[in-house]
Amino acid sequence: MALRQIRYECDEILRKKAKPVKKFDDKLCELLDDMRETMAKNNGVGLAATQVGMLKRAVVIDVGDGGGVIELVNPVISETEGEQERPEGCLSLPGKRGIVKRPVKTKVTAFNRSGEQFEITGEALLSVALNHEIDHLDGVLYVDKVIRMCDPDEEFEDDDEAAEPDGGTTEGKETDAAKTEAVKPDEPDEKEDKL
Repeated sequence: MALRQIRYECDEILRKKAKPVKKFDDKLCELLDDMRETMAKNNGVGLAATQVGMLKRAVVIDVGDGGGVIELVNPVISETEGEQERPEGCLSLPGKRGIVKRPVKTKVTAFNRSGEQFEITGEALLSVALNHEIDHLDGVLYVDKVIRMCDPDEEFEDDDEAAEPDGGTTEGKETDAAKTEAVKPDEPDEKEDKL
C-alpha cells in the first residue's frame, strides 16, 4: 500500500466524470488499498478515486461506526428517502465546510473488489457519505450543492442530526449500521467529517 496525492479544488480532474471499472484485477486492488490508506492517514470519512487522480468509479468510506471500510466499485444510487441538512467537508477542499441537503436514507448497488455485486443501505452520516462520494465520480463537489458555507469557528450540536465539523470525531458516535459485504475492518481511527 502507498499514500496517494490528494487532488485539490483547482485540479480539473475533480470536475471530470469517472469511467466504469471493467477489470477487477490486482491494479484495482492496489488502488483500493492505497485509497484506504490515504483516507485513514488524512482522517477522512470517504475518498473517491478521482480525488487521487484516477478516473475510475471507485470509492472507499469509513464513517467510524466500527463497521470498517466500505469499498464500492461502480456504485449506483438506486433509491433515496427523506432529506437532511448537515455540514460537510472534503479532503479536496481543506479548511472549508458547508451545509448540504442530502437524503436521510440511500440505497446503493455496487461491486466489491472481486467483482461481486451487493447492495448497501445507509442512513444519516453514511447516507451523506454515499451521496458525497458518488457525486465526486460525476465531477460534482459538495460546494456545488451547498446551501451555505460555514464559518470556520461555527459549532454544531453533537448528535446524530449534525455531523461533527472538521477537527471533530465520529468515533463513539452512533451513526448507522450498513447492510453490506464490507471489507474486514481495520482498527478505527479518529475521523473528521471530511468526505
